[in-house]
Amino acid sequence: MATTADIGLFSPWDYVVFAAVLFISAAIGIYYAFEGRGKTTSQEFLTGGRSMTAVPVALSLTASFMSAVTILGTPADVYRYGAMYSIFGISYGLVVLICAEIFLPVFYRLKITSTYEYLELRFNKTVRILGTGIFIIEMVLYTGIVIYAPALALNQVSGFNLWGAMISTGLVCTFYCSLGGLKAVIWTDAFQIVIMLAGFIAVIIRGVVVQGGIQTILNDSYYGGRLNFWDFDPNPMRRHTFWTIVIGGTFLWTGIYGVNQSQVQRYIACKTRLQAKLSLYFNLLGLWAILACAVLSGLILYSVYKDCDPWTSKRVSAPDQIMPYLVLQILQNYPGVPGLFIACAYSGTLSTVSSSINALAAVTMEDLIKPYTNLSEKKLAWLSKGMSAFYGLLCIAMSVVASFMGSVIQAALSIFAMIGGPLLGLFSLGMFFPYCNPLGAVVGLVSGFSVALWVGIGAHIYPPLPENSRPLPLSTEGCDFIMEDANWTSTTTSTMTILSTLLQPDDNARPELADYWYSLSYLYLSVLGTVVTVVVGLIVGLFSGGLKQNINHDCLFGRQDCALLDILRCLKSGKDSNVDILEWKSHNGQGHDNPAYTSDNLSLSQIK
Repeated sequence: MATTADIGLFSPWDYVVFAAVLFISAAIGIYYAFEGRGKTTSQEFLTGGRSMTAVPVALSLTASFMSAVTILGTPADVYRYGAMYSIFGISYGLVVLICAEIFLPVFYRLKITSTYEYLELRFNKTVRILGTGIFIIEMVLYTGIVIYAPALALNQVSGFNLWGAMISTGLVCTFYCSLGGLKAVIWTDAFQIVIMLAGFIAVIIRGVVVQGGIQTILNDSYYGGRLNFWDFDPNPMRRHTFWTIVIGGTFLWTGIYGVNQSQVQRYIACKTRLQAKLSLYFNLLGLWAILACAVLSGLILYSVYKDCDPWTSKRVSAPDQIMPYLVLQILQNYPGVPGLFIACAYSGTLSTVSSSINALAAVTMEDLIKPYTNLSEKKLAWLSKGMSAFYGLLCIAMSVVASFMGSVIQAALSIFAMIGGPLLGLFSLGMFFPYCNPLGAVVGLVSGFSVALWVGIGAHIYPPLPENSRPLPLSTEGCDFIMEDANWTSTTTSTMTILSTLLQPDDNARPELADYWYSLSYLYLSVLGTVVTVVVGLIVGLFSGGLKQNINHDCLFGRQDCALLDILRCLKSGKDSNVDILEWKSHNGQGHDNPAYTSDNLSLSQIK
């Protein structure tokens, strides 16, 4: 086992590879800035002219939320808790099916740019502004984690400058988002997902070689209890079980892929509804590939460090630093390859931050500026670029907040669960419950958000007991150095430790709620927020005249959006005439351009 002194720092070639990734990403933004000259409108900037095809959008969808949090946090989670994380693959499949067949058809048919436009069409401006504000808070907080997490982890184990990494990441993203808009974001995402996979594959191949084959890794993982795929314990306090991951994970990721502006903005930019659906289904393959790489990397971590855990032996100061620590140990004799992994982690960061910046600019323009101004398209386009720059700088500033949020993977998913769950409930009220009125929507959203925030903050102050989180044992028996001599601390880490101590109450003051209500699995926060929003919204709506209101039925999920009914109708029509089949394709937008992209000003009833 190598000591701390044996772990190499970055070589010049590593810096060259890392810099090349940043340069290519910036160059794509410059290209689309010049390519788009003469047709600069806010719609072109924010939606890519709604002319995208399935494959680049699918790659962008995969890259958007498979960030450095995934690359660094997921292997560490598998290392500490086992391979049960792979059950998220089932959740991903359910999520893509729900989003492609329920949420996408409604948003696509309504020709919206911001998902929060839907809230005004279905309810009113107040609901729209409230939803927009909550989304902005969610994405700024999440993006702060995405910028901070890889910078801290790599700084701790490689000497990579913390603030240099954070600022360079944020500035490059801000640069190409401000110049090239959505097209630049999508094509840089497509490039970055390739780099992410290449970095993972390099680590996996070298790890398998170092350990003497995949069989050794699986044997070590099996005897170390890491191959714990199936746990059907129904206890909702358990951090990860089959039920928390499948049920909670499905709600969590539906809130991301179904109603989050960063994702919806991509697939509604496709030429046709068929292309939009295909982008989601192709994206599922990418999600599975990244998940498989991350889980296998976690098992390699355990196989390598089963006898000397770098975290408990204080070679690293946080579990999220173990992955880059491994890379610098097993790949130090291959100049440029550690840099490839660093590029892999930062590609994840770049893709997510750029998606967030573009989405934040889109909702601000569409929901908070355009409805209340009469600016020309040219001015709106320049203002869109200015908003991208503003949010880029704001996200860099917010990355400091991320230092107080613990494990990056759990912190990131907890934010989406606490905030995304109530938003999912709000959109569900609009699409599926015609008797929910604006008052029910507002009260339901505020109630769901308050309850989810209450539990989430309580869980952060009073962390769940080990019997609920159930971390697996880690060993230091094989370590060959004195732990006290390890120089692993930093100013940032010391500050985090002091603040955590101040925030953490004395065990004797732990309230009874902490072992029940606050110990609810973080994955169920999304379920809780969604259910409370829907139930409260329906009750308030029913008692405040919801049954008597007149609503726009185009905003409801209906028969025109159900693919199964379309297929059955197509098969039935096929028995009568081939012409009917062609008409079915025309009515459902499968062979025609996006209605918001064509010059035909069709009404919603005609589009249906």
